[in-house]
Amino acid sequence: MKPLKKEDINQDVFDLYDYYAHNKIDRRQFVEKLSIYAVGGITVSSLLSFITPDYINTLLVKPDDERLNSEYIHYESPKGGGSIKGLLSKPDNTTGKLPGIIVVHENRGLNPYIEDVGRRAALDGFISLAPDALTPLGGYPGNDDDGRELQRKRDRNEMLEDFIAAFDYLKLHKNCNGHIGVVGFCFGGWIANMMAVKIPTLKAAVPFYGGQPNAEETAQIKAELLLQYAELDTRVNAGWPAYETALKEHNITYTAHFYDDVNHGFHNNSTPRYDEKAATLAWERTMAFFKETLK
Repeated sequence: MKPLKKEDINQDVFDLYDYYAHNKIDRRQFVEKLSIYAVGGITVSSLLSFITPDYINTLLVKPDDERLNSEYIHYESPKGGGSIKGLLSKPDNTTGKLPGIIVVHENRGLNPYIEDVGRRAALDGFISLAPDALTPLGGYPGNDDDGRELQRKRDRNEMLEDFIAAFDYLKLHKNCNGHIGVVGFCFGGWIANMMAVKIPTLKAAVPFYGGQPNAEETAQIKAELLLQYAELDTRVNAGWPAYETALKEHNITYTAHFYDDVNHGFHNNSTPRYDEKAATLAWERTMAFFKETLK
């Protein structure tokens, strides 16, 4: 049997995976519903294999890349989970101070894709910190299914405090110039939005397909925003009209991009939801935005 390609898969499969990945249905229900699309030589096992993240073959920046200095650190989150582990990355032989970026994971902990994103940001001349909100529960367990189950055991507002504490840690780092932005994906997109709400000195936020704050929260935002959305992501996009209205009402500086014909998670190159063209453009815009706002 030939390997499956994205164009072989019904859009309903991607929507179904989105529901599963966001705990709307459990694994048993996911597999049962997936069987509907196992037709024409396509099996359930091949669909599962196709849609499961491939972290081994998709890293763009290896952990031992000689251009970078990457190491795991711990910082204190007094209002959140206590001692939190994070991947700190910066260009090798850094002597001066660099702008900082907090990189916020999805709803499954600090997996290899998010670590890779942290290293990508460092290659662009930033000092990045990618925390693992699962640290109090033992950290990312090595696979996303278990990671999602662990993350469901934590309160999301306590996790928000963990990422606010990461901002505080990075702001005082000897290699940081104190100008800090945040980029987050999925759950991390909501965190990025809420860090903009909660941190008056945050310079910039880039939520990728993230849940939106309410109108009262939006009024508190001081950071500039670059908002990245996927056209086919009806679940998250449903909150955009109200958010846009509040942003305009309170004169918040923002730019919003909707990427045509792509799914939630389009930036994640370890899954078939990845769209290379949209992901490349979105990341180029993200880096250009941070270079302008964090200088």
